[in-house]
Amino acid sequence: MTTNTELKQQAAQVTFKSPDAYLNDGFVWAKEQALAYAHFGEDPVGLWYEAALPNRQAFCMRDVAHHSLGASVLGLSPLTKNMMIKFAENIAKSRDWCTFWEITKADEPAEVDYDSDEDFWYNLPANFDVIDACYRQYLWTGDTEYLKHPEMNKFYQLTMEDFVQTWDKDGDGILEYYREYGRRGLATYNEAGLQPLHGGDMIAAQIVGYLAYSRFLELDGKTEQAKLYESKARKLEQFYESNWWNEKAGRFYGALLQDRSYLEAYNAEGTFLPLYFGTVKNLDLLNKALIDLEKNGVANVEGKTYLPDTYYRFDRNEQGYRELKELVDPALDRRDYPEVSYCVVGAYAAGLMGISADGQQTITTLPRLTEELPWAELSQIPILDRTIAVRHNGDKETTVTSQEGEAFTWKAAFNSEAEFLIHNGQQVKAQTEIAESGIVRSFILVEVAKGDTHQVSIG
Repeated sequence: MTTNTELKQQAAQVTFKSPDAYLNDGFVWAKEQALAYAHFGEDPVGLWYEAALPNRQAFCMRDVAHHSLGASVLGLSPLTKNMMIKFAENIAKSRDWCTFWEITKADEPAEVDYDSDEDFWYNLPANFDVIDACYRQYLWTGDTEYLKHPEMNKFYQLTMEDFVQTWDKDGDGILEYYREYGRRGLATYNEAGLQPLHGGDMIAAQIVGYLAYSRFLELDGKTEQAKLYESKARKLEQFYESNWWNEKAGRFYGALLQDRSYLEAYNAEGTFLPLYFGTVKNLDLLNKALIDLEKNGVANVEGKTYLPDTYYRFDRNEQGYRELKELVDPALDRRDYPEVSYCVVGAYAAGLMGISADGQQTITTLPRLTEELPWAELSQIPILDRTIAVRHNGDKETTVTSQEGEAFTWKAAFNSEAEFLIHNGQQVKAQTEIAESGIVRSFILVEVAKGDTHQVSIG
């Protein structure tokens, strides 16, 4: 078992290098700032990091779900898991199958958000967002406790069944909010006071929550149940694309109001989070919505932390790079908000460097550098119980080094349609796939033994 001292040491070793001194300094700042918010067991709640407003000494569901990737890059996944278990074990019938939105270092619900089981702050997308984050944690870490832990399993199942049945009063398959609920059960992450019946992000969160649960079930050998929840997700995807598109504005509606009319105005999280979650499959609508996002932007720094993730996901590398550099700008308002540093670290790794994993033994890389950044290297990355280094030279050459841990399969991918790739000087027949952005990607699979270095490039 890794000790708290070892966790701190591991996190401090992760390094980023490039010819861009501003970007390098930004990573150093983000790493040090994130570690300053990490707590290694000295409090009653156990391992945790701050994931709420500064000085709250607490962590909330939305923030933890979004912090979690950056935390994993820093080797802080045990902290994330402990917090996820805390959310899971506090789901309760007395709260209509909600858990505590925000938990303090004293292992109690935060007083600012919770008065009683009848009166507390809660955003309904959070249960699904947490389940999706748990699945993404499994993919990065390979930690099967996300699949097997009894409290986690209970939380997944209660959310999919009792939580949905309780909050979907009209039986249309989507959770809704009514004004008599007060602050209990908001159907969006947009906290600007509109309080709609549905937020677009509510539907998107349900979709990714269903898909994550489906994949957990499949891993557990429950194939028929897995198909059921994947079917629920696909039906909601189709419903969202068919019914929520605003042709006049060139974007999706962000909210369905209490009178069941759509809000015409841009609606921040209700509008852009479905893109972040990957809800939109129609490429024409997706591209129009991404153009609209670039035009409208976000209202606050919390929203801004989602933008690198969103742009890089759909191979809009220039926009992702711009947003990443803006987030590390020392002049950025409220840069000390914990979400900024954690999400910046995650965006360097998964966005710029295109690193991901499958929960088993395959690690993928995809260079997303721009002409402004000719090379970049991230090293001492903890992933799938291994430690690796990744260097991209432009968007056509990648080198991977096994720094610690057992052998793994490297999926070396590039955003280019190539018949062959060059592996350590030898020509290898490439495979291709279609990315979410519609781009054709070429890749090969390379077996990386313990301590080995391999290079793959486009010939």
